[in-house]
Amino acid sequence: MNAGAGSRRLSVETKVIIGFSLVALLVHLLTNQRYGYFRDELYFIACARHLDFGYVDLAPLSVLLLRIELMLFGTSLFALRLFPAIAGAFVVALTGVFARELGGRAWAVALGCVAALCALVYLSIGNFYSLNVYEPLLWTGSAYLLVRIINGGSPRLWLWFGVCVGIGLENKHSIAFFVAALVVGLLLTPERRHFLQPWIWLGGLIALLLALPNIIWQMQHGWPTWVLLQNIAHSHKNVVLKPSQFIAQQILLLNPTTFPIWFGGLCWLFVSREGQRYRALGFAYLIALAEFIIMHGKNYYLAPAYPMLFAAGGVAIERVFALRMQWLKPAFAAVMIGMAGLLSPLAIPILPPEKLVGYMRTIHVMPPRTETSHTAALPQLFADQFGWEEMVRSVDRVYHRLSPDEQKRAAIFCQNYGEAGAIDLFGTKFRLPPTLCGHQNYFFWGPREYTGAIVVILDERADDEREQFQSVEDCGLIESSPWAMPWEQRLHIYICRGLKGTLRDLWPKLRNWY
Repeated sequence: MNAGAGSRRLSVETKVIIGFSLVALLVHLLTNQRYGYFRDELYFIACARHLDFGYVDLAPLSVLLLRIELMLFGTSLFALRLFPAIAGAFVVALTGVFARELGGRAWAVALGCVAALCALVYLSIGNFYSLNVYEPLLWTGSAYLLVRIINGGSPRLWLWFGVCVGIGLENKHSIAFFVAALVVGLLLTPERRHFLQPWIWLGGLIALLLALPNIIWQMQHGWPTWVLLQNIAHSHKNVVLKPSQFIAQQILLLNPTTFPIWFGGLCWLFVSREGQRYRALGFAYLIALAEFIIMHGKNYYLAPAYPMLFAAGGVAIERVFALRMQWLKPAFAAVMIGMAGLLSPLAIPILPPEKLVGYMRTIHVMPPRTETSHTAALPQLFADQFGWEEMVRSVDRVYHRLSPDEQKRAAIFCQNYGEAGAIDLFGTKFRLPPTLCGHQNYFFWGPREYTGAIVVILDERADDEREQFQSVEDCGLIESSPWAMPWEQRLHIYICRGLKGTLRDLWPKLRNWY
């Protein structure tokens, strides 16, 4: 009889997990093609055409997976954003599985899944291709394996933990901060006993071996990621948040109504007798929070840590309201879904731009800025999806004003990887040559065979160009979208002839790692 009840319970939990995951997938598939290509997506596509073991600002795995995606499905928005949509659905599923591993039943699983589904940051991450697409899965997967071990699983699971961490390091280096926090969390709890066994060290060795190709690439190229981070730290590019601001923005990014879930989960890990065996997770969250506050990290850097707290919070609420006020469990879910419906236009492109601007004024909510230069009417995530095709058409008109002989010798130079990536993607149908750019990894792709005899340059002003070239012709402003980032709307196209010197000699000075 007990076995039958357990089987029925498992069936209900599994259906809950599958159901909410499919809802997440459907939400993304219905909304992720409404605007245009995001700035970083254009750059990632360019990187996917130059596979390597590392990049200035990227670990290689997400680029490799994008290359596979593009080979299978092409470069349409649907193709580009299919993997993110699937990953977003798996975040919801893994949250439910995590809650079940913590001892939760149907309501714990449901509340964890609803919180992950309604978290604005996950709605956003799953809607376009970025470095963050796979990060919540890998952080949560590592924490899930740790819980399996704490629950009496085979110590050989440390090997799979190492695989997960190693893959995570090849996806985005920031998982190193979470792993460091987990290690400290283990040392602060009785689970420190695992450091006396060989399996955890073998897992660490596996992680190191998997990360080694990227480490070697970094060494061979002068540690460009470290140089980039140092440049950003001294550039005042990012908004610096006070500790109180960072924490407050966590609440907003995750959907304010999920706060009782994830904060309740954090408390459950420390206060509840049942939850205390998993205290290492609670310590890991607090340490990671402190790390990103001290380093002035962007507000979304901690986002991958929350599925484990959603799972713990689901268990906590299920336990607290097991006998009394059981109606509060569906009430929690309903409130989270309602608030997600209210705030989701700020995370996914549901409304046309002009209506979104009015909507934000009506509800008096604007997503917080992460970069100081963001002054667009739309949130930066959306503003960076407008104006690219118009820009490429403008470049095409200028480029094809050149004589056939000049076109053969002419290079196109852009100031940032978004502009360069847009021309590389959309310019093929206009027969535009691949662009040159000193920004991020474009710098390593070099000036190729171009001499600088004639260069079509996109820039706001031509002060530098007038010093570097014998003649500079201003062909006017590019066409753009009123919803694009302001500085993109100010771009001029210049035809520059007669570089004073050679492009290869000038190239090192064009490096732009910010």
